[in-house]
Amino acid sequence: MKCDVAIIGGGPGGSTIGSYLKIHRPDLHVSIFEREKFPRDHIGESQLPIISHYLHEMGVWDKVEAANFPIKIGGTYKWGITKELWDFDFVNVAKYQDVPRPGKFEGDRQFTAFQVDRAVYDKILLDHSTELGCDVYMETKVSKVHRDGDRVTGLELGDGEMVEAKYYIDATGHVGLLRRAMEVEIDCPTALQNVAVWDYWQNTDWAEEIGVGGTRIQILSVGYGWLWFIPLGPTRTSVGLVVPAKYFKASGKKLDELLAQALKEEPRVARLMTNAVAEGKLTTTKDWSFIAKRLYGENWFLVGESGGFADPILSAGLSITHGAAREAAFTILELERGKLDPRWLKDEFEKLQVNRITNHMRFADFWYSANVQFKELKEFTAEIAEMNGLDLSPDKAWAWLAAGGFIDDDLTAGTATLSLSAIRGLGGHLTPMDIDRPLHTNNVFTLNLKGAEFKYRARYENGGVTKYQAYVRDGKLLPLIGVFQVIVDILQRDTALAGIFRQLNALAKAHQGDEVFKTYVLDRVTVSMESMIAGGWVIPSLDPKIPVPTPKSGFQVIHWHEERNPALQEMSIRPIAAE
Repeated sequence: MKCDVAIIGGGPGGSTIGSYLKIHRPDLHVSIFEREKFPRDHIGESQLPIISHYLHEMGVWDKVEAANFPIKIGGTYKWGITKELWDFDFVNVAKYQDVPRPGKFEGDRQFTAFQVDRAVYDKILLDHSTELGCDVYMETKVSKVHRDGDRVTGLELGDGEMVEAKYYIDATGHVGLLRRAMEVEIDCPTALQNVAVWDYWQNTDWAEEIGVGGTRIQILSVGYGWLWFIPLGPTRTSVGLVVPAKYFKASGKKLDELLAQALKEEPRVARLMTNAVAEGKLTTTKDWSFIAKRLYGENWFLVGESGGFADPILSAGLSITHGAAREAAFTILELERGKLDPRWLKDEFEKLQVNRITNHMRFADFWYSANVQFKELKEFTAEIAEMNGLDLSPDKAWAWLAAGGFIDDDLTAGTATLSLSAIRGLGGHLTPMDIDRPLHTNNVFTLNLKGAEFKYRARYENGGVTKYQAYVRDGKLLPLIGVFQVIVDILQRDTALAGIFRQLNALAKAHQGDEVFKTYVLDRVTVSMESMIAGGWVIPSLDPKIPVPTPKSGFQVIHWHEERNPALQEMSIRPIAAE
């Protein structure tokens, strides 16, 4: 069998790369080999809003919406220094657009996510790639990868048939079939080594209903780990427990016993599961974070969890997988055009994946270190800062990381694909922190490009790769694109905070009604500006002759939870105030 692109694995990574390839190059012969028969259950049900944009771009969002998965508005957490619940929302619930379903990819729905039943979701995506023209072979095992040095020469299927292709993709998840065959080593640059156990339940109650079909996932810390509670549909819910591997070994208990114990001890989940019945699909796994030392070779790419995995606490797994698959597809499409240097294209793909996964790892490290049950990880945060060229004490490093102390290759301020524009709110909910607020205490901001090197970086759009301009200095990135380009342009015209506000107000008027520009540019100016200050790209100062305007406080992404479910109010510290 011969094809242009051979993809091992039919999960979201494999189906996404296949769909993008066929959308932009229908003439390409793309084959997907999946060892299992869909539908089948899989972990990783909670998504982030960026995935909705990928689904819309692939033309499959309407199909996913029609499956009636719960709309993820955000999450409710019991985590950090208090037992009080707090919410992390993608949109302003008070102004959330309550519309019938199935809905359209517009308004608030551009900034929400899905909570998906993977048995259904993965099949929708794989069927979509089939409809676009991919040849999909289910229950077809790749038994051996044939190679000649760093080049894959073919795939041997379970029945002995050989597959030859121009490009090969490993989308096999943690199995890493091609990665292992090519003897790619991995790094584990994190102290997190957890194990997970979960089952699916029928007849659970939702913690809350927001509009039509909207809700929040529940992430609840217990004394020895944390529980997830993720509704996947009107009656089905994924419920699981994550604990440190060391605790599991020392406990002398089986993982299912620890899960049963946690479900009894956590009153909120216990109440929601009063009438629940387990499906009896108890599953366990280890979720040790890692990153492959190489993500491409002469004619192959690693996509998604085959190339790296970050702890699931941030719900970033599917975002990383979909994003990597999209970028691998666009890289192959650009390689086929032959206009850009192949080595640069592959290096940019690898650099983006490594930085994205690493950033998620270190943010997960921060997240765990901020929880009272994971105190031993606080010292590790200083090592995270040191990796970024900063010599900070554990307390200062902790504060630096929480403040979004870096600009990453996903062009966000310190949060990778996770949108945390109000990240400072973590200081009051996760752990007490004394963080500088330069926009509150200064009124002059000077652009500092001294010693910076000008470079071209890759941007993935419209089925290809284009170059955007960036400055790099001491390993830190200043991209001249998006919100960062807006800030640079403003600072080149006016350095006084009052003038900066005037220019931002003018931009807001010019883009009135453009919710995408508001969300991804205007709403991110504050945290992006502060990250540019932390990276030395902007020097703040105080001119006593002019006033210091007070920045306006907008929608708070992170806020204390107000209990709206009467069945849960009796155990709530903060029930909703009377209307």
